[in-house]
Amino acid sequence: MTVKVKKYIELLETAYCGKKLSLRQIESLLTPPDAECEQKLFNTALKLKRELFGNLVNLRGLIEFSNICTRDCFYCGIRRSNAKVSRYTMSEDEIVCSAALASEFGYGAVVLQSGEREDPAFTRQVTRLIEKINALPNPPAITLSCGEQSLQTYREWAAAGAKRYLLRIESSSPEIFSAIHPEESTLASRKAALRRIRKAGFQTGTGVMIGLPGQTLHHLAKDIKFFRDADVDMIGMGPFLPQSDTPMGDAPDDPETVKCRFSRALRMIAVTRLVLRDVNIASTTALQALDPENGREKGVLAGANVIMPNVGNVNYRRDYQLYNGKPALDENGENIRRQLLESLQKIGELPRWDSSGDPPHFVKRTAGAGKV
Repeated sequence: MTVKVKKYIELLETAYCGKKLSLRQIESLLTPPDAECEQKLFNTALKLKRELFGNLVNLRGLIEFSNICTRDCFYCGIRRSNAKVSRYTMSEDEIVCSAALASEFGYGAVVLQSGEREDPAFTRQVTRLIEKINALPNPPAITLSCGEQSLQTYREWAAAGAKRYLLRIESSSPEIFSAIHPEESTLASRKAALRRIRKAGFQTGTGVMIGLPGQTLHHLAKDIKFFRDADVDMIGMGPFLPQSDTPMGDAPDDPETVKCRFSRALRMIAVTRLVLRDVNIASTTALQALDPENGREKGVLAGANVIMPNVGNVNYRRDYQLYNGKPALDENGENIRRQLLESLQKIGELPRWDSSGDPPHFVKRTAGAGKV
C-alpha cells in the first residue's frame, strides 16, 4: 500500500465517522489516487446511506409541466432565446392527473418542474395546482422546482401545501456562474432566493452541474462546502451535458470528456453523502443519459437515495430537453416504473412506497421549530 493510498483510506474513515472536513480534505476525497480507492469511496458512501436510510430509495414522480422560461442561461435547452423549441404548458387537469398517476404507482411525492417565471398568472396557477393535488384522495407530497420567486410567493406556495423546493445554483464559483449565465442572472440573487425558500419553511434543495468548462476539483469541493454551509436538506446534481441549440452546445463531448464527467459526478454524490450525511441526494436523469443501462443505479451505489421517474404526459417530453440525449422521451410512466423496479432489484435496493421520504436532516433542524 502506497503512502497516498494509506492517507486516502484514513481520510475516508475520518469522513465516514462524521468528523467535519476542511475544504482541502473534501478536495482530497474527490481525488482518489487509483481505481480501487475510488470504488472504496463509493462503497463507503453506500454503507453510510444504508445505515441512515436502509436499502430503500425514495421515488418522486417528475412532472415537467411547462417549458416557458424567462431566463437565458447559456447551457439550457429551454432558454428564452431558443427559437427552435416548441413552447407548452400542460393543462391543470393533465398535471393533476399526472400527480394522481404518481400516487397510484406508489410514489410518495411528485416534483412540479418548469421554466422560470415570476408573473402573477404563473404564480397563481402553481398555487391552484398545489391545492388541487392536495385535494386528491391520496395526495403525494409536493416538491417545486420553479425558479427564483419572492418571499411572498414562496410563503403562498408553502401555505397551499407544497413541502419541498429545489433551486440549483449550478456552481458556487462566481467566475463559473458568470461564464454560463447572462449578466441579468447573478449568483448573489440565486443564493438570496435559497435563503427565502428556507425562510418560507420549505425543505430546501440545491445542486450543481459537474464537468463545466473551466471547472476544477477545487471548485467542486467548494460546492460541497457551500451545501454544508447553507445547511440544505436536499441535493440534486449531475454531469453537464451540452445542448446543441445553446451557446454552450459546442462544448467538448468526446468519450474521454464524458467518462471524466460521469466519474466526477459519482464522486460528488459519494463525497456529498459523507460530508452532509443525512440529506436526500438524487441520482439524476443526466447520469442515465451518459450511461443508459446503469447510470442511475451507479448513482445509488455511490450514495444517492432519491430517483425521479417521469410521470408527465409523454407528448411533451421532446420539448423539455435541457440537454442532448435525454432518456425515456417516448416511454410511458408504466414502462419507466417497471424498468426502474427491475434495475433497483438488481443492485439490492428497494423502492420506499407511499412515503414522502423527508430527509432526517430537515426533521432534525426543524424539530425545535414545530414545523414537522
